Amino acid sequence: MFTVGEIAARLQGEVAGDPTVRITGLAPANSAGPGDLTFAENEKYLAAANQTEATAVIAFKDAEANGKTLIRVSNVRVALAKALAYFKPEPSYPGEIHATSVVDPSAEIDPSAYIGPYCVIGKACRIGPRATLLGQTHIGDRTEIGAECRVFANVSIYADTKIGDRVRIHAGTVIGSDGYGYVFDQGAHQKIPQVGNVVIENDVEIGSNVSIDCGALGSTVVGAGTKIDNLVQIAHNVATGEHCLVISQSGIAGSSKLGKYVTLAGQVGIAGHLTIGDKVTLAAKSGVMHDIPPGETWMGAPAQPDRRTKRQLLALQQLPDLIRRVRQLEKESAKFGDKSSQIGD
Repeated sequence: MFTVGEIAARLQGEVAGDPTVRITGLAPANSAGPGDLTFAENEKYLAAANQTEATAVIAFKDAEANGKTLIRVSNVRVALAKALAYFKPEPSYPGEIHATSVVDPSAEIDPSAYIGPYCVIGKACRIGPRATLLGQTHIGDRTEIGAECRVFANVSIYADTKIGDRVRIHAGTVIGSDGYGYVFDQGAHQKIPQVGNVVIENDVEIGSNVSIDCGALGSTVVGAGTKIDNLVQIAHNVATGEHCLVISQSGIAGSSKLGKYVTLAGQVGIAGHLTIGDKVTLAAKSGVMHDIPPGETWMGAPAQPDRRTKRQLLALQQLPDLIRRVRQLEKESAKFGDKSSQIGD
């Protein structure tokens, strides 16, 4: 339980109303009750929040109090994220190695790290301070995991992976599996050995059931601050820049390079050996077959600049009417053709 004043101090907000009122939880407006803190990004949501039994509201800077205690902030979403962490902190784990884990004697594990049940840690691995590995995680030989990382259950990390600080990897993800590399020889597809690794930089979050392949030679790299959604495939020798957003069911083929602040909406497919510039946005279900210059928005399959694709979509919507008009014109012209033949006769 916290007072509004204590919460406002954490959020660097301004209280309009009683700072001593106590808050017991945080809830959306449609279910907030007495003791709850809710939030409102604009006038419409503030009006809705004022109709609830919520005790206080995180609101925008110019919000007018109307019987509710407000915490005015410059950015409601940022404040909400901080408040959620304040009310619902993640579980913390003591520095220990569970008795059921199998740890190679050559592995270096910081005393503050937590190694959960049935984890396997290979030769010459290094696990940093306050790292947390939950149950049944497999860490291959010579892998490095930095400080304050959290690896959830049933994650498999292959040998030689390098992971920075404050990285979060969710359940079922596989990092460092073989890239899809074959050469056709004597009537069969022969495997090209995949001998590279994966490098994940600081502050990356990787969703559940993601596959990130190791490089065939060299590294597959995920840039600092990048956030990867569930069910994403990143192929061998791909490199993403910093702070990219890769949304669910997207796939990036081998050796393609993403710049900084690139956004791939859901189910985007990027062909191999392409370069996607900084701050590019790709709309959902885009199929990318060409390099894209920085700062552009593309959509469609095959993907094109968004304005061009929108014009084509508008044209397609007009196509049925155009077909009807053409058929009508054909009927009219046929009548004129019959009349001209009668005059000639």
